[in-house]
Amino acid sequence: MLEVKNVYKTFNKGTVNEKIALNNYSLTLNEGDFVTVIGGNGAGKSTALNAVAGTFPVDSGTITIDGVDVTKMPEFKRAAYLGRVFQDPMMGTAPDMWIEENLALAYRRGQKRSLKWGISNGEREIYRELLKTLGLGLESRMSTKVGLLSGGQRQALTLLMATMQKPKLLLLDEHTAALDPKTAAIVLELSDKLVYENNLTTMMVTHNMKDALAHGNRLIMMKDGYVVLDISGEDKKKLTVNDLLNEFHMEV
Repeated sequence: MLEVKNVYKTFNKGTVNEKIALNNYSLTLNEGDFVTVIGGNGAGKSTALNAVAGTFPVDSGTITIDGVDVTKMPEFKRAAYLGRVFQDPMMGTAPDMWIEENLALAYRRGQKRSLKWGISNGEREIYRELLKTLGLGLESRMSTKVGLLSGGQRQALTLLMATMQKPKLLLLDEHTAALDPKTAAIVLELSDKLVYENNLTTMMVTHNMKDALAHGNRLIMMKDGYVVLDISGEDKKKLTVNDLLNEFHMEV
């Protein structure tokens, strides 16, 4: 579903601030893979995710999503293949619009637009049923402005919006880092539910080693812009935080 081959990305090239962010970075995700990505600050985790999303062009290498070469494709076109949840709960939604209006934007994604905007009763019922699956009571607050929701509620709503049209690839960019531990656990549980129910190919960047071990079927560790550890299946299930710390110190 995703193939990243020999990708290089250098920021501020030719200056004193030159930084090699991705160094011959390669990664392949099969359909249904849920990969957690860890590494120290500056390891290239978020840069790798942003390269896949098309946030910036890569210097060389190729990126393919579901057989389509998207390397030169601009971010707005690449978005048709992707669902994304950001670290900041304020991103990913329109705060001045109602919950149901935000859901309508996500639901109609990729469809031809017309001057007609009204939400039909049929659509509204679909949104209400989807919101019920979150277990947060938002189905009774569909005319509430999203900006009035808590951070956790917004991340849950963003997750729902990102997965409504079953993207080829779901990108979770430290999406619980700004939440308190209790709320983060709820959002992670919801992430698991949506990923597995929809068999979504997922890439989750996190700083939290416990979360990286508890979620997904595969774990990769990055350092200096490339993958230094790639563990999946039963081997991943046997890993402990101490194992990861030992690997991390060995790489450092």
